[in-house]
Amino acid sequence: MPIPPSTPTPRLPRSEWLEREREHQDRADAATRGRRERAGTGRTHPVDDFLFTYYPFRPGLLRRWHPGANVVLENAAHEERATWKWYLTDGDDVSVDVAAFHTRNERSIRFIVGLLTRTAQRAGNFGCFGLHEWAMVYRQGEHRHESPLRLSQGDTDAVVETHRISCTHFDAFRFFTPAAVDLNSEQAHPVLPSRENQPTLEQPGCLHAGMDVYKWAIKLGPLIPGDLLLDCFDLARDIRELDMQASPYDLGDWGTVPVAIETPAGKAEYVRRQRGFTERSNELRARVVAAVTPDRAAESVPDLR
Repeated sequence: MPIPPSTPTPRLPRSEWLEREREHQDRADAATRGRRERAGTGRTHPVDDFLFTYYPFRPGLLRRWHPGANVVLENAAHEERATWKWYLTDGDDVSVDVAAFHTRNERSIRFIVGLLTRTAQRAGNFGCFGLHEWAMVYRQGEHRHESPLRLSQGDTDAVVETHRISCTHFDAFRFFTPAAVDLNSEQAHPVLPSRENQPTLEQPGCLHAGMDVYKWAIKLGPLIPGDLLLDCFDLARDIRELDMQASPYDLGDWGTVPVAIETPAGKAEYVRRQRGFTERSNELRARVVAAVTPDRAAESVPDLR
């Protein structure tokens, strides 16, 4: 069940929450403009479109502003949001029905809060160098992306074979080619990365885990304030750019400058940016957990062992 706030419930005057909503919509529209303009044209973008194909969330969902839990919107009872799922009215005021959302989604909330907290508490792995993308094309004649490789297939395979592959994220590992699976050092664990052992293996240095903060935030729906959701989306977009810059693909036609992780300079650049994303993702993990379990976020994390 939700933890009652220990401070008076914030109340937003109509003029203030309407302004916040407009600012949120403008920011969301700017972030999704490219995707929306390509819709229906048959054109795709190998970097930007990923956040709308890998994660099945439409741009319109990002545009919907929520004030977050335990915030009262004054004089909103006659607005469309008063009819939205997980909202309730009290006279002329509207707020998120926190109790109902927690009751209906308790299991998911417990999993997400536990995963985010555990991930943030672990040491980051800064020796993977984004080789998961290379393992997805290892010894493979046909590739998932249409863009050509930066190196020949033989040279690409050699990069994989001369590096330590240490992927901890199931949603990256599951796309490894059969030949690359046996190279993953995570086989030291009783089982390979899987959905079941995700809470055990997830670590904050992983680019995919950082992108996933956006996925977890959007799954928490109206409990997450709009600015926090868009901060998570912005992080995912920035991470995706590095993910593809460090990949074996040649994306020069899209203006993507490669980070050549097969070289010492490229490795150093990758790790520098990876550490920055780790700090940002952990900050966002803490904000998401606090938004769901205010005042006692740390104590409320369930033991999922």
